[in-house]
Amino acid sequence: MSQAATTSTSIPSSTPQPPSVHVRAAITWIAIFPLVTLGFFVIAPFAEGWNPVLRAFILSVIVVPVAVYLVVPQLMRIYGRMRAARR
Repeated sequence: MSQAATTSTSIPSSTPQPPSVHVRAAITWIAIFPLVTLGFFVIAPFAEGWNPVLRAFILSVIVVPVAVYLVVPQLMRIYGRMRAARR
């Protein structure tokens, strides 16, 4: 057996497992819901007469990157620390 075959199949048992799809969905919802709620209040004064589809589009253009790049990673770190502390 070659060295490459041996090392590619060995995974350390201490490697943390990624959260389940259900946990990731909950964390994503925890990030998205407050951002959308806050976003509605922020854009309401100047977007009152806008088409609802345009309002949703503008809101999603702002909320999705903030959630994906800032909020969800922070929540995942917090979840990871909580999970590690339980062990």
